[in-house]
Amino acid sequence: MFLASLKQHPAGLRPLFFAEMWERMSYYGMRAMLVLFMVDAVENGGLGITDKNATAIYGIYTAAVYLLALPGGWIADRLIGAQRSVFWGGVIIAAGHFSLAVPGIHFFFLGLLLIAVGTGLLKPNIATIVGALYDENDRRRDAGFTLFYMGINMGAMMGPIICGGLGQSDMFGWHWGFAAAGVGMVIGLIEYRRGQFKLGEAGLVAGHPCKKPKQAWSIIAISSVLAVAFAAAIGFGVLDISAQKLAKHTAQAISLIFFVYFTYVILFGGLNDEEKKRSYLILVLCIASAVFWSGFEQAGSSLNLFADRYTDNVIDALSFTVPSSWYQSLNAMFIVLLAPVFSMFWVALAKRYMEPSAPIKFAFGLLLLAAGFGMMIFAANIVTGGSKAAPYWLILTYLLHTMGELCLSPVGLSAVSRLAPKSYHSQMMGLWFCASAIGNILAGLLAGRFDSNSLQDFPEIYFQIVVMSAACGLILMLGVAISRLSFAKSRRAHT
Repeated sequence: MFLASLKQHPAGLRPLFFAEMWERMSYYGMRAMLVLFMVDAVENGGLGITDKNATAIYGIYTAAVYLLALPGGWIADRLIGAQRSVFWGGVIIAAGHFSLAVPGIHFFFLGLLLIAVGTGLLKPNIATIVGALYDENDRRRDAGFTLFYMGINMGAMMGPIICGGLGQSDMFGWHWGFAAAGVGMVIGLIEYRRGQFKLGEAGLVAGHPCKKPKQAWSIIAISSVLAVAFAAAIGFGVLDISAQKLAKHTAQAISLIFFVYFTYVILFGGLNDEEKKRSYLILVLCIASAVFWSGFEQAGSSLNLFADRYTDNVIDALSFTVPSSWYQSLNAMFIVLLAPVFSMFWVALAKRYMEPSAPIKFAFGLLLLAAGFGMMIFAANIVTGGSKAAPYWLILTYLLHTMGELCLSPVGLSAVSRLAPKSYHSQMMGLWFCASAIGNILAGLLAGRFDSNSLQDFPEIYFQIVVMSAACGLILMLGVAISRLSFAKSRRAHT
């Protein structure tokens, strides 16, 4: 079905579809194992890292993936073009996965650094090439991006099953899982190279070439050397910095940069009153987004550990134990099933002039996030009672969280793109991704609160997440209601 649909689109969509599918397979496959590998005992092939440090490392890594998309886009726009950025990004990602496949904590940190850098080069630019395949008025554009999005989620479904299945098997082990992720990226690169000629001029050269490329490359080279040296210093124990402290300081630094820059744009950006109002709304949406991702990204950290340690994964009828990493495929599966439903639902409401505003959709997303963690309160109470929780508690949690994601993530991108002042369009999108990075780091720190030695605290922590998420959603709803009431009073006063 997908192959038939691809034939109706520009020939270049096919290599991009499969390249992104395999890249996402490698990313989500590795991500599903990452925390489990870090906390596993050394004698079992793991790193023997504490839960708190492992989840903090996870938060720093996922945040870096978002942050490095900004320089990755700049390199493509100003230096080498999107096509070369995608290829070399894939090469660096593959090198990172194969580095993780080599035992040793030094190779581990090097691998994470390489994957983050490579993803920053590949992820933003492959989507740019997809858009460049179509003319602005081409009616196939939205359908093309929908197919591309399906490729992303097909890869996200495969990754945890393939890589996690190998990594958690007695026959193979963690490093085989990481190697499988590297093989997946290599397959994606082969698909991309085989069909690259079909891309034509789309993303072939830098759209806005840098006037001083040598200086730019010098800065990039120096920054890369410093980043590798910093990672090596931590890996070899030269710098005694705990992952938790590093995560806290990183979150504080990104948050400071975020708010200082937003203040600069509002006060000194030369915006008119309407643009300032829209920018304030973007700020509110960014804060709500950070709160959402701080909960949603528990999927790869605390919820992953819950699936591994406290969930009954044995299927007695088949005498088979489901690898805990396989739960990470649920989000992608639910997106494939539900994304068309949500899209049709919003369109149907719009035709009746009933479509909710972006802040209200964000509020729905946060309330669904809270409902998902509400399921985890029940699951945690079962665990504190001395039993393992049934799998359906996690399945329900991921279902509700996915529904929340569909209310927030695509809506947020569309809203920021629509609301951003023209002179700050790209920078506002950058700030949107910064908010996601903050949320990811906070997710890692929040996951560190789930101490396996204090199971009795789990229901209370989940309850606190429910309250935080629900309160943020209700505040958004209240703010929209007050704004509409004020607008109505203003209109009556003028009439």
